[in-house]
Amino acid sequence: MDHGRILRTVLGITAGYLILLGLWLGWLIHRAPPGTVPYQIVAMVGLFGSCLGLGMLLATRPSRADRELWQHGLEGWATVKGRRALERTDHHSEMTQLELELTIPGAETYTGSITFDLMPADSPKLAVGETISIRVDPTNRDRIILVL
Repeated sequence: MDHGRILRTVLGITAGYLILLGLWLGWLIHRAPPGTVPYQIVAMVGLFGSCLGLGMLLATRPSRADRELWQHGLEGWATVKGRRALERTDHHSEMTQLELELTIPGAETYTGSITFDLMPADSPKLAVGETISIRVDPTNRDRIILVL
């Protein structure tokens, strides 16, 4: 999860909402028909919640480069040769460096390493000796995505 991207999204939506709230309080509320202000408040809060939800939904999407790699990357597999925990994160996972032997059909096998945010549920899949699916960028063999 890209926490920075989500933070920027939340801040942007909140700033936009505060501008809209200022316009509503300064100009529209005085022109509203009598008795409709409570409904307008409910609509404003609902609008904020909806925009925030949609913004966070879009912010958690993978980047365009990652989506293109998922669609157009070369399929292959990797064998985990080594695994070293680097540090624990604040969301109950750990940054882990994986030493991999990468195989793409029609090309030579090569080795590489990747730093990965390993969730406890994925730990057995990435044990030493396990084989996992990967996608490799055809123009840059150092750029890979693990398919878990």
